[in-house]
Amino acid sequence: MKYASEFRNPDAVKYFLRKIQRITVHEWRIMEICGGQTHALLHYGIDELLSRNITLLHGPGCPVCVTPVEKIDKAIEIAALDDVIFCSFGDMLRVPGSRADLMSAKAKGGDVRIVYSPMDALKLAQRYPHKKVVFFAIGFETTAPAVAMTVHQARQNRVANFSALVSHVLVPPAMEFLLSSSGCGIQGFLAAGHVCTVMGHDEYIPLSAKYRIPIVVTGFEPYDLVQGLFMCVQQLEQGRFIVQNQYSRSVQLHGNPVTREWIGRVFEVVDQKWRGIGIIPKSGLALRQEYGEFDAERQFTLLTGQVQEPQQCISGQVLQGMARPPDCPCFAQTCTPEHPLGATMVSSEGACAAYYHYKSTK
Repeated sequence: MKYASEFRNPDAVKYFLRKIQRITVHEWRIMEICGGQTHALLHYGIDELLSRNITLLHGPGCPVCVTPVEKIDKAIEIAALDDVIFCSFGDMLRVPGSRADLMSAKAKGGDVRIVYSPMDALKLAQRYPHKKVVFFAIGFETTAPAVAMTVHQARQNRVANFSALVSHVLVPPAMEFLLSSSGCGIQGFLAAGHVCTVMGHDEYIPLSAKYRIPIVVTGFEPYDLVQGLFMCVQQLEQGRFIVQNQYSRSVQLHGNPVTREWIGRVFEVVDQKWRGIGIIPKSGLALRQEYGEFDAERQFTLLTGQVQEPQQCISGQVLQGMARPPDCPCFAQTCTPEHPLGATMVSSEGACAAYYHYKSTK
């Protein structure tokens, strides 16, 4: 890849759209896992250019959207403490907890700072040894390696005032959860290229075989997505069910062995609650016991308990491909990016935000 424009060439995109049109005989329901894929599909109008026989479902691949309400509440509770510098990626600041968000905590005097990597937070801990610096470690397998290395560096350099509030989640268990759910209508998957760049796509082979479903790893440009959709539809029409890698310029079968090793060294796999969905077995990461001193939930005595999510918000159904954002009566009315009811409206990868920006008349 030399230029992004190569993968946004209208003629190349139209070529695969025509091929999809020619081979599509039956009706198919295909889920793109990642919110970045959702935004690209809607931004470039690909969803409207596809054959009418193809329905796109939007999956739970937005790490901001699936971070539990309880974890947001814990972040706010920690950020309100006088001796804490709370560090987070910018897209988490306006995600609503049960009563407020991190931006509100900052407005009330909390030292909440936007950082671009966990190492930025570690540097702050070294610069301000009299403060407790907490990094909000959210994300899929893409961000976990950087957090793992940062925590390891903190232990190596004995930075005792650094910790991480961990809410990492894993993609394959979520896919299996959806496929095993009663009434599942998913017939094909577009898997997220950045996750597979780290983890590879060998994890998807058993899923594809067990549930007889094609899984195609794609990138995020228009060309990537239409080629990936063509590969998926071609399998479905031919009755084949394998894992294919459209994103070969970045993804290898076994991913990046070094990053996978670091994830396994620092984290262990645990059951994880997903916002709007519930507990998914073995779908999360937690710091191993030997790194427990850097676990913010062990460092701080937190009062946050179980909370109920807003009943009028259907983001859980949206994340599972059971509904689309416009199906919600609150969409673009009482729920907007400025006043979101759920994370899917405020996140830069959320499906509700994508529909609001690209399809809503507001």
